[in-house]
Amino acid sequence: MAVPLTANQVNYFMGLALAEARKAAMIGEVPIGAVVVQDGQVVSRAFNLREHMQDGSQHAEYQAIIEANRQLHSWRLPDAQLFVTLEPCIMCAGLIQQTRLTDVYYGADDPKAGGVTSMYELLTDKRLNHQVNVHVGVRADEASALLKQFFKAVRQRKKAEKRRQRLAAENTGQK
Repeated sequence: MAVPLTANQVNYFMGLALAEARKAAMIGEVPIGAVVVQDGQVVSRAFNLREHMQDGSQHAEYQAIIEANRQLHSWRLPDAQLFVTLEPCIMCAGLIQQTRLTDVYYGADDPKAGGVTSMYELLTDKRLNHQVNVHVGVRADEASALLKQFFKAVRQRKKAEKRRQRLAAENTGQK
């Protein structure tokens, strides 16, 4: 049975997930981080690597869960908690459900692809053989701010690149 976490522990572990998200941003990945915890100890941590690996499954929570499976020598994680900065998608929610995680704590909602509360409610669906305790909005402002800053910078880079291309075309007499 998973030991309930204190508010300080929840805050601390989400802080670790946010640190992972910052690592992702530093290498140009969407800033999402995840940490798997069992018995109050970090088992694994990860951040998005989809662009670097060119693999759509390389979500932060997916990687963290797979590493936790390796570390604990089991595909089942019934006494573990997942901390992730963005609401898991349906792929990751499926893995969370299948590995029998006890709790998921997430920061920002994902209204376009959320598989936990925003678009779907896979983790609490009574038709499935396992339900997960879901804790929404943990340090959501910080998680959301990281994502907004990242995508603002992406838009600014794209705009600057278009401007450079337009100026180059004008300088060579093309339009």
